[in-house]
Amino acid sequence: MTKSNIKKIYHNFIHTFPLLFLFFLAFTGFDLSFFLFENNYSFNFIYAVIFYWVLKKPERLGYGLIFLAGIINDVVQNFPIGISSINYLLLCSIAAFIRARTLMPNLLYDWILFLVGILIISSVNYTILTLVFDYPIKYGTLMFGSFITFLIYPLMSKLFDRITLIDLREENAN
Repeated sequence: MTKSNIKKIYHNFIHTFPLLFLFFLAFTGFDLSFFLFENNYSFNFIYAVIFYWVLKKPERLGYGLIFLAGIINDVVQNFPIGISSINYLLLCSIAAFIRARTLMPNLLYDWILFLVGILIISSVNYTILTLVFDYPIKYGTLMFGSFITFLIYPLMSKLFDRITLIDLREENAN
């Protein structure tokens, strides 16, 4: 392979990273779980990925692909089909609303509004799973997991900012 082909592959990988990462998380059902006081708590990487990329670079993730990732996640996690897709698209609409109303991007505001978004989504998720599907779920565990997801958002945002900068450098080099 020539050096230019390797650069093209690298550029395409960096450019499609959000999409590849979203589907990696959806196909694997990956979440970091930890045990605290004999309870299993986890946080949802997919929420942070969707919120950040729809807020900052909406052209990287299409809503149809986010819907498809939700369907795949439901199959992997053994949830009723469509629950994750509803949650993801609701999070997309919240991020798009924030993007339309924000004049100056700020990590602190994004972080606080991300908390509001995941609280809304967790409430909708809990309501649908318990009332409609009679799915056993503990609200306290769900809310603690949402809070942990809220806490990791700034780290994920900084990481994604660096990926965005690498992508911008690659686009300007070509």
